[in-house]
Amino acid sequence: MMTSPDSPPLVSPSPCPAPPPSVPSSPVPSSPAPSSSSLPAPPSLPPTGEVMVLALGRKKQRVLIALSILPNLFLAFLLASDSLITLAPPHHCHLPGPPLSLEVLNASLPWEKVAGPGDSKGPSQCKQYVNGSQSAVVDCEAGWDYNVTEGLRNNIVTEWDLVCGQYWLVPVEEVCFILGVLTGCLGLGYAADRLGRSKTLLTSLTLSVVFGVLVCVSPNPPIFIVMRFCLAAASAGVYLILYITRLELCEPSLRLVVTMLAGLMTVAGELLLLAVALGCQSWRGLLGAGAAPLTLFLSYGIPGVFPESPRWLLLSERSADMNSFSERRNSSRDLRDDESFTELDSETTTSSRPHLSFPELFHSRNIWKNLCVLGFTSFISHGISHCYSSFRGDVRGTAPSFYWMYLLSVCAGGGAWFLLWATVDRCGRRGILLLSMTMTGLASLILLGLMEYLSETAITVFSVLGLFSSQATASLCILFTAEIMPTIIRGSGVGAVLALGCVGRLSSPLMDLRNHYGYFLHHVVYSSLALLAVLSILLLPESKRKPLPQTLADGEQYRRPPLGRRRRDNVPLLATPNPET
Repeated sequence: MMTSPDSPPLVSPSPCPAPPPSVPSSPVPSSPAPSSSSLPAPPSLPPTGEVMVLALGRKKQRVLIALSILPNLFLAFLLASDSLITLAPPHHCHLPGPPLSLEVLNASLPWEKVAGPGDSKGPSQCKQYVNGSQSAVVDCEAGWDYNVTEGLRNNIVTEWDLVCGQYWLVPVEEVCFILGVLTGCLGLGYAADRLGRSKTLLTSLTLSVVFGVLVCVSPNPPIFIVMRFCLAAASAGVYLILYITRLELCEPSLRLVVTMLAGLMTVAGELLLLAVALGCQSWRGLLGAGAAPLTLFLSYGIPGVFPESPRWLLLSERSADMNSFSERRNSSRDLRDDESFTELDSETTTSSRPHLSFPELFHSRNIWKNLCVLGFTSFISHGISHCYSSFRGDVRGTAPSFYWMYLLSVCAGGGAWFLLWATVDRCGRRGILLLSMTMTGLASLILLGLMEYLSETAITVFSVLGLFSSQATASLCILFTAEIMPTIIRGSGVGAVLALGCVGRLSSPLMDLRNHYGYFLHHVVYSSLALLAVLSILLLPESKRKPLPQTLADGEQYRRPPLGRRRRDNVPLLATPNPET
């Protein structure tokens, strides 16, 4: 092939073409390998609640859990002492002169029908003859003599003569005490969500000590009732805040065991309460023995002794208590020149409490559904428990001794915790809650339907079974609520379920005020509602071995799968193509 003389000469191809003219061919200095210190830190994932708990360390976690369990021993003195300080012993009108023998006393008092089988009669407790003659009967004029065989020798009934015409003050005190617990659960539970667990706990402990002292020095029944209401509210707040803080310090595998230990500590406190009552024999000393040790727990307010719940801190984004995470974020922030990140971070770190969106809470239908089901179950389990305790006395007219009923109720509570410990982690929360509520309803139906055919032993057995299952239901209901309610409303949610349980407990003093008239209808209503609660429990999710939800969006994810959901096979090889498309 020939080329013309004007054409440029051919250049042989080179494996390394020349650089383009736009790129200067100046030598490029070799840069050293970048060091790890000069590179910006990779973006770290936001810490979760489980990470925050593990960051405490195993030793500190165990210490904090133990510190949250110990106060339950003395809270039992304040929350379970009502049955001891309001127990009315047998009594009769005080007669002038030296003490009379039983035969002379029976002849000196009018006889009337007393509670018991048949039409049994006995000496009147509120009437006496005029001037020793049997012509006329009047009310007691010189007070009453008490035959104390059980409980405290000096309680509010014997000290202020709250019998006969003044007997109505005893149920009023019991109602006000339960209303105080209800108020404390609702008010202090909400405060724990907004202000923090540690601050609300310290405030509740301080109020418990103050009102505990004021109750012990109350001079008359009205002041005692008011101070008792305030003491119940503060003590319930301490119990509630310790409960949710204890749960937030545990990983999923420890939650049930730690809750069981706290429940057994409360049972031990109730047994110790009875032992102290037999020793001191005074209601003022008994309540003082419960309020005085709570002053030691005021040391929880010392910085570093009992810190804030890590899950609540994570939710509230407190930079002062999250230095390990904020330092890493600040070090990477210094390498950025974008001011938008700085503005955003400065706005979020100034918030000292979790932000709760009330419109979002209002539209969280799944959370409301779970809360209503568990609240209704708590209402039934707390209310029906009194029916089993008094069933034998209502039907046969022969009520067992106070010590027997007290020890039976306390031991049933302890046995319920052992049952939950052995079964709940294996069978799930929902399954055991369904089983215990079913046992509660069946025990009620058997007692109501066959009470004329059952022997004394059978009545006792089914009453104990119902008492045992109802206490297991109540305890598991509170644990279930604490596990599925998100951290942002956990105090309010658990407080609401406990408050509904208090509403169920109100039936006990109201029945005492009416001398247990209408007990059969009262028991029938609770038994019917128990069967309805069994059906509603099927709507609950399962929280076994699942992490605690933090936000409302996390709580909405705790839902039960639909019963009629079908499994669809989406394997492409099995899909038949449509020839028309």
